[in-house]
Amino acid sequence: MLPTVAAAHAPGEALPSFASGFLHPLTGMDHFLAMLAVGIWGALLGGRAVWLLPVAFPLVMTVGAVTGISGARISGAEPAVLASVVILGGAIALNVRARLWVALAVVGPFALSHGYAHRIELPGTDAAAEYCAGFILATGLIHLGGVALGFIAALRHGLPVLRAVGAGIAGAGVALAAQRILA
Repeated sequence: MLPTVAAAHAPGEALPSFASGFLHPLTGMDHFLAMLAVGIWGALLGGRAVWLLPVAFPLVMTVGAVTGISGARISGAEPAVLASVVILGGAIALNVRARLWVALAVVGPFALSHGYAHRIELPGTDAAAEYCAGFILATGLIHLGGVALGFIAALRHGLPVLRAVGAGIAGAGVALAAQRILA
């Protein structure tokens, strides 16, 4: 069930395009789970976090992608991507009720790392804009799915279910990290 590498990061995706960029976060377990967790956590936090976390993440992710396109380096991006799955899943599992600025401070560096990680897999820069547009759109849609899922917290027994989902996300992050270390 887990990919053979702990990421959606298979260097040199063939034919970079909008479609391959769009599919990238949908096919990489680490990206998908982190982005889903952002939406769920935003919904659990409520208020402005419901829309601000899912809007801030793609914006900051874009900065990470542009950083990669420019040739600059962000060290530790891959471990940060894996850490984002564990930490964001843990925040849901523990029902962490962070202030908005704290939640943004947690999500921001992860978004930067995700954007950079997406970009460094793209061979060349010929289709960088199309590829980036695809993964940014997919990210937003995954966030919306997480927000929708997060709204079940209002239902009877919804919060314990979401906390279990968060624990599952965090556990998957640990498994992905262990797989990466052992590979």
